[in-house]
Amino acid sequence: MAQLPILNVHTPSASFAIVYSSDDTLPSLFDKLSKKASAEFNGRRVRPGWVKYSWNGSIWNLDDDSDYTIFVWRQKSAAPDSEQSPVLYVRDPDMPLPIPPAYQNQSFYMFNTRSPPSSPPRQPSVNDGSTGANTRRSPKHRQHTNKVPKFKEEFERFHSENGVRTIQGSIGPVKNVRMLLRTGYRHVYISRKFAIQHEFIPADAAPGHYGYGGLVNIGNWPVTVGRTKTSHTVYLSEESHFDVVLGRSFVERRQIKFDPVDPTDVVCQDTGEKIDCELVILKDGKGQIVTVT
Repeated sequence: MAQLPILNVHTPSASFAIVYSSDDTLPSLFDKLSKKASAEFNGRRVRPGWVKYSWNGSIWNLDDDSDYTIFVWRQKSAAPDSEQSPVLYVRDPDMPLPIPPAYQNQSFYMFNTRSPPSSPPRQPSVNDGSTGANTRRSPKHRQHTNKVPKFKEEFERFHSENGVRTIQGSIGPVKNVRMLLRTGYRHVYISRKFAIQHEFIPADAAPGHYGYGGLVNIGNWPVTVGRTKTSHTVYLSEESHFDVVLGRSFVERRQIKFDPVDPTDVVCQDTGEKIDCELVILKDGKGQIVTVT
């Protein structure tokens, strides 16, 4: 008799396993999860939006028949108990996540601070002053830096770890915008140049109006990061390094969780989606590092 595969399941506060059969469907899988975690979910049935699974270092939705078909294929293609074998994560999105000192299941992906083996932390890239334009060091340049004194290498390495988090998204009708993600700011801001270029404010807006003497509210605008769109009050800013700055109002709305070990590990806890994040170091025309406060 062939051995039935076993699925490991993690919730924010518990871990268990269920037997998985080729005869299972998505509703029957939801039924098994509902019975197993009945006490934790107060008898509520698991439904679309509750279940995700890990595969190849990323987290994937398991909401409909299309998702389930892909999940089944991945389950069959992975060797049992291998690192690629899918692991289920179940959470009631209407219930708040446990926070210390409440018990947190470290096996649940939102509380797991270990970086996936397939996605190591990325090294900060260098920005020479142009917004969002990142450059990579050539092998020739790397060979040259190996000849510099050790103390200088350590000094540059220290500063390279102080990059700022940037993510890709859209604001209003403008897509693919490199945005600064920083809790040191309170609201969502756009630069004057960006606002004029994309007609958020009139082209003839002069300093002295629209925020030169202080921040000015230019209305509510949708901000899309990942697959989720949220509406935020946007302020005009004289920030020249970034077109868009996402402050605490955005971080709190999306319930963003930062990994203290890997600064590029950014998770939106409202949907469980992991956001592609890149560290950027700003340098002026003389090659000096610009600190973004």
